[in-house]
Amino acid sequence: MTLDPSDILTARILIVDDQQSSVCLLQQLLAGAGYTNVTATMNSREVCALHQESDYDLILLDLHMPDMDGFEVMAALQGIESESYLPVIVLTAQPSHKLRALQSGAKDFISKPFDLLEVKTRIHNMLEVRLLYRRLENYNKELERTVQERTAELRASEARYRCLTELACDWYWEQDEIGNFTKVTGPVLELLGLCKKDAPSEDDIAGGCWDEIARLELKARIAARQPFLDFPLSRINSDGSRRQYHVSGEPMFNHFCGYIGYRGIGVERFILN
Repeated sequence: MTLDPSDILTARILIVDDQQSSVCLLQQLLAGAGYTNVTATMNSREVCALHQESDYDLILLDLHMPDMDGFEVMAALQGIESESYLPVIVLTAQPSHKLRALQSGAKDFISKPFDLLEVKTRIHNMLEVRLLYRRLENYNKELERTVQERTAELRASEARYRCLTELACDWYWEQDEIGNFTKVTGPVLELLGLCKKDAPSEDDIAGGCWDEIARLELKARIAARQPFLDFPLSRINSDGSRRQYHVSGEPMFNHFCGYIGYRGIGVERFILN
């Protein structure tokens, strides 16, 4: 992830200093370095309102000011900064204040009197980090939004599939790798003449007066991991009537191509007395 040099030079910068000479020096320095979006204020009480309005990429903040000093300004900014990230470089002539400033949320400091090369270097480096941080944050937000959209699309697709499946068949089924039914939807128990409330097992299906030849052939196809379409099965009920079913299924595999079972649908075609 890289930045275009123009991104840094067009970054939003706010200078906060009660000394006119310092403000003018920094404005001239930044203009000479090619920065085009620089604002300044000598009133520390305006900083929060200005930041809320312009969302600055960098604030150059003097610590020693009347009304509100730099520490109070940083505390106020912490209360409005939704990202919990203060894009602040403090300006100070007192070395003892540097550690306190960093502990208060400042990301860097520039000593007074200014070393012009140091000022330009620290500002450039700070803006590069800040803009990359914002780009990463925007990327994460976009990624999260995309995931939410895809999840919603997937759920809608699953709902459509479920609806179409219910309309196209009498029941839907899934088996695990050893043949146990793990999921059954629809009136399969009634259609198959079973009494269990849970999903039927292989023993349940094997019980009753099924067409044994067809049942064994279907079992062989499943053992061979073969898909099948409209495979006919029939069952003789206790009253002598015959019920005819057609089942379709396909093997399921995990991401490592390991076999995990079968899934499919079934329909009752007709009843012969």
